[in-house]
Amino acid sequence: MTTAFLAVAFGLALLVWSADRFVGGSASAARHFGMPPLLIGMVVVGFGTSAPEMVVSALAASQGNPGLALGNAYGSNITNIALILGLTALISPIAVHSQVLRKELPILTGVTALAAWQLRDGEISGADALALLGVFGALMAWTLWQGLQKKADALGSEMEQELEVRAMPVGRAVVWLVVGLALLIVSSRILVWGAVEIAQGFGVSDLIIGLTIVAVGTSLPELASSLIATRRGEHDIALGNVLGSNLFNTLAVVGIAGMIQPMAVGTEVFSRDIAVMAALTVSLFVFGYGFRGPGRINRFEGAALLAAYVGYTAYLVGGAFGQ
Repeated sequence: MTTAFLAVAFGLALLVWSADRFVGGSASAARHFGMPPLLIGMVVVGFGTSAPEMVVSALAASQGNPGLALGNAYGSNITNIALILGLTALISPIAVHSQVLRKELPILTGVTALAAWQLRDGEISGADALALLGVFGALMAWTLWQGLQKKADALGSEMEQELEVRAMPVGRAVVWLVVGLALLIVSSRILVWGAVEIAQGFGVSDLIIGLTIVAVGTSLPELASSLIATRRGEHDIALGNVLGSNLFNTLAVVGIAGMIQPMAVGTEVFSRDIAVMAALTVSLFVFGYGFRGPGRINRFEGAALLAAYVGYTAYLVGGAFGQ
């Protein structure tokens, strides 16, 4: 069991480090090849910050651990909104100026509704996975169209400043992209093995491990980037990291895992985890959209999100070890 805990700790540390290098390298390389900053922020960074969830869930599904795959994806969404945005807004209220992000808020709400509708029958079938990937492809096409527009947007301006801060030569950017991706795969394998061993050792489901330890670990890149962005006053990047990651998780991560192996889903996923994820997503939409002007997530709302995360996690842990 000690080896499993060490594997999880080492795997998470290597995962966070490699994800940061992968995101930095891919964003800098994209900038060198002429990609607009807004598109980098919407696609490259969104893909990069969700790469840990994508690799971990794909590996878990291929190894016959669907609970870990789904728990990682949905648990990361819950962690992103409740823990990351809650903590970030508690430190500094998040003002939403980007019109692109205001469009993504209702899209994320609709995508979450699709995920809930698919899980009503207790499974993610191959057809469900294909539908998720189809919606993801359509969303990426819309995102590319948005990013290639010449209209000024707050997210694009903030991303341009961020790219200047993290600028690196193209050769180094490509090296970090390749090295980061390779180490993501290695660290994910170590993490999945350790997580499964811990679940079996304590007699808890791999779903609970995925919703807690693994979800928090794979969300650490978003936490770090959101806190750094908020400290620099780049509020739209902080929110954009979460929105992009949640869209990738719900559509691409679950879609890829479901295509690898269709997954039977326990009723508790729909009644408990999807319900919490949906409630948090609707709350984020209400807080951040700004129906009468720019959206804003204030400290009180951040504290409420953080309290929801603490309560949800305590419920999971209490239920797992109280059986």
